[in-house]
Amino acid sequence: MNEYLLSVCIFIVLFIIVFLVDYFLINKRKLDLIKNKGITKKGKKKKIKNISEIDYLTAKFKLKEKELDMDGMIIIISLINAFIISIVSSIVMLMPFAIMWQMIVAFALLFGLIYCLYEIYGRHLKHKEERK
Repeated sequence: MNEYLLSVCIFIVLFIIVFLVDYFLINKRKLDLIKNKGITKKGKKKKIKNISEIDYLTAKFKLKEKELDMDGMIIIISLINAFIISIVSSIVMLMPFAIMWQMIVAFALLFGLIYCLYEIYGRHLKHKEERK
């Protein structure tokens, strides 16, 4: 029981850390560059970086990027990414297998969760767009 409690605690701490890093240090900065057309707060010109998850969702589900709420999307995307990383690491830590088998299971879980969660989120966005 103690092992499961430790795993839940690690999941929660890792979820919070990954969400904060992904949102504030990665996606928020990219979104600010996109909104300001590549000009930073100091007035320097930088190359505009696209958010790959948004590009994937718009291409796969044929969403109109101009009609999407980008601020809300990056929060959901950061939550999805944090959940995927946290759940995979927590499950793999509980496995009593050798490291090679843990890595194989981790990759399978990782790709499965990425596909499933982004598929669900993309269908939700498509359904929301059709209602408008």
